[in-house]
Amino acid sequence: MARQPPGPFMTLWGPLLAGTVILGVVACGTAVPVDPPVCEEPKEPEVSSLWQCGPTLDFTPINSYQGEFADVVQDREDAVVLIDGRCTGTLIDASAGPVVLTAGHCVGLGDRSLLVFNFENEPDGDPLVVEGSVIEQSLDPDYALIKPDALPAVTPVSLTTRSSERLAIIQHPRGRPKVIAEGSFLASCNRLVYYSDLDTLVGSSGAGVLNRQGHLVGIHTDGDCDEKGHGTNRGWTAESIVDASPYLQSADLAER
Repeated sequence: MARQPPGPFMTLWGPLLAGTVILGVVACGTAVPVDPPVCEEPKEPEVSSLWQCGPTLDFTPINSYQGEFADVVQDREDAVVLIDGRCTGTLIDASAGPVVLTAGHCVGLGDRSLLVFNFENEPDGDPLVVEGSVIEQSLDPDYALIKPDALPAVTPVSLTTRSSERLAIIQHPRGRPKVIAEGSFLASCNRLVYYSDLDTLVGSSGAGVLNRQGHLVGIHTDGDCDEKGHGTNRGWTAESIVDASPYLQSADLAER
């Protein structure tokens, strides 16, 4: 994946600065005094009840949203789906036909999943409930593909290799109606994309991580934030998923 300049985070430079905390810029592969925590080896998926980055949950109901991504989000949110009442997925564009992309720890291979589109406050479309079959499932990378029995009349989201300084996740935290949260890109390395100040909860697993152009750069799978704003959240890149998937093809992924 093409890497972008990461966002700022705090790092302690040691005795030469006598304990002074400096706001630094860190990129994967750049020489720094200590290894940045965002570029560690991938860990096994771990479901946590709190992936809240900071003292407040900064969720906005999707049909009330007027933030930075407002010019693209209404064209993307119809593709976001609640899966079995406990995870989030996104209908993505693929050469072999649209499929729902989600986290592998949400489903099992061969499962029949319940897919609910347009579950949102003040819905701008008719709710659609269909079943789908899990045709691929993996934990490394952590992803699954679900083929719906019927396709909704929505535009699938395209996959991309390009991140941006700001990212957004449209999601169903704790199985609730659809919301959006924004945050800052930190780094992309070891097949993962890291982001800060971007709230998620249980139920957000599998939600698409969108770049500023509204394309899917990865899927959210893991969190390490707390209510004091420490830590980061992360997901697997679209590139790592395409590389691992027999169904998806290299033509499904572009720099856009």
